Amino acid sequence: MTTPTTPPPRAPPVRLVALFGALGLIPFWAPLALALAAPAYGRWALGVQAVYAGLILSFLGGARFGRALDAPGGGAAVAISMLPSIVALGVLAAPVTHAAGALALALALVAAFAWDVRAPGLPASYKRLRAALTVFAAAALAIGALLPLPVR
Repeated sequence: MTTPTTPPPRAPPVRLVALFGALGLIPFWAPLALALAAPAYGRWALGVQAVYAGLILSFLGGARFGRALDAPGGGAAVAISMLPSIVALGVLAAPVTHAAGALALALALVAAFAWDVRAPGLPASYKRLRAALTVFAAAALAIGALLPLPVR
């Protein structure tokens, strides 16, 4: 007697994941272009960049959360997986300069990368992709932190 089995899930092609990752960098870099091309919109554009960085941190925390559900001792791992979202919200809500907020978000992205690449079971291709995406995202935030913003 045979029983139907569910085939194991297939991983998406590495090139497709890399393409989506590269497209995900646009909201980090487009605000810089707008801030340089139209300085009057710089404060708004870099605010959008900061909010997007917060969304990405929340996304990374959510991915960690999903992995933690199956982890041994998952309660602590689930709780810790909430940190990227909490850090992002704290930075975005804090009464700090744009430069300080952007640098804090860049450091949070780097910290999330350092945490994630130590996770067991992740393919080397994912770690390489995350390294590149983290460098480009953090660089965009750091450059944005250096741009002079018009006074309101």
